[in-house]
Amino acid sequence: MLRRLFSHYIAEEVRPMLGLAMPLVMAELGWMTMGVVDTMMVGRLPDSARAIGAVSLAGILYIAVAIFGAGLMLGLDTLVSHSYGAGDVEDCHRSLVNGVYLSMGIAPVLMGIVRAVEPVLRAVKIEPSVLDQAIPYLRALNWSTFPLLLFFVLRRYLQGMSLAKPVMFALVSANFVNLLGNWILIWGHWGFPAMGTVGSGWSTCVARVYMMGVLLVFSLYYSHRHETGLRDARRLPDFFRIWQLVELGFPAATQFGMEVAVFAVATTLIGKLGAVPLAGHQIALNTVSLTYMVPLGISSAAAVRVGQALGRRDSDAASRAGWTAMALGASFMGSMGVLLLVAPRMIVRVYTPDLAVIETATGLLFVGAFFQLFDGLQTVATGALRGAGDTRTPMICHLVFYWLLGLPVGAFLCFRWGWGAQGLWAGLCLALILIGCVLLYMWHRKEQSFMAREAKMEVTAAT
Repeated sequence: MLRRLFSHYIAEEVRPMLGLAMPLVMAELGWMTMGVVDTMMVGRLPDSARAIGAVSLAGILYIAVAIFGAGLMLGLDTLVSHSYGAGDVEDCHRSLVNGVYLSMGIAPVLMGIVRAVEPVLRAVKIEPSVLDQAIPYLRALNWSTFPLLLFFVLRRYLQGMSLAKPVMFALVSANFVNLLGNWILIWGHWGFPAMGTVGSGWSTCVARVYMMGVLLVFSLYYSHRHETGLRDARRLPDFFRIWQLVELGFPAATQFGMEVAVFAVATTLIGKLGAVPLAGHQIALNTVSLTYMVPLGISSAAAVRVGQALGRRDSDAASRAGWTAMALGASFMGSMGVLLLVAPRMIVRVYTPDLAVIETATGLLFVGAFFQLFDGLQTVATGALRGAGDTRTPMICHLVFYWLLGLPVGAFLCFRWGWGAQGLWAGLCLALILIGCVLLYMWHRKEQSFMAREAKMEVTAAT
């Protein structure tokens, strides 16, 4: 019986889930690798700790703002996947066009917020040598805001229709663009001036424009080849659809914003401890962010698979999709937790030869090992809930456990008990464990509710 049940899951869900998830995982890893490459390359500059600290601080602060705009586009996961599951490709185009209008409206606002962060950084009294490199890097990144938002719109549109490979190609190939740009602009090759850390920021900006261009070209090519009608889609804004995107995306954007912002605040607080703790924090954060990209890709696949199943009114398939994705995410992150416990120093040495930074980062990875499993569960559960149209529950969980519990506890341990950066990480670890448990339970309740609703509809139809 169990063997037949397992075979059923393999045939019905694991294979298509992996078929969609693997390109998205590669895409997320490609996204994360861009930051890792920046960190590694500026880490080879003469003052390694300060260069890494500057890139860390500016990068996390920029993403804390930009991720809110990207999160607004997450409503496309629900709308496009439901429309595609119901066989209405024209409605998918409608969501894409209005996603573009939404990105045009919010890009200038986000860029203004990023510029407004600069005086706040100066007021926090971060080490001046770090700040002198962080602010120019932040300004360079800011010019990538609009193309980055367009990239997210195109990405959600394509993956909602199960077209994940172009997204993977765009992000993986963008790493080569970024790597070449770093080599040219940081050290001044091919006639360009040596720009140091700010050169890395401009390189990332160029790579993001490239990513957007790749997805735009593919979307037009795919529509032309398969005659999906994208070129004939209504070009005028549909304010009701834009409102739907905002209504679905705002809680998701708030949740992502709170999640990234809590690490931005932690990074800023650790910056008060000095360049070495900040560099160690950046390396450890890069490492756990890299492992996080795998369940994040699975989460996107879960949102699409759950949404498509509900679009064709197949609650059993939606349930299988959610639990299959949860099992895949938990299996991977559990393995990563073991790896971080066993070989943290080996991982850190890839980033820097500085012994003081290695010691700090190793201690932080020890803490990170304990939240890997729960981070995977909360990420995949968030995607499954988003596919079912629930973006508010993850937002509430992140607000309560990150901001009202984890960060205050971490700050207390860091500054009052003298645990330093490890204290902040311990508080965030506690928050992630609680978020993972609660969201797993909430997915179970959501799954039961839509299955019961479909059963009731079937009974009504039969009578």
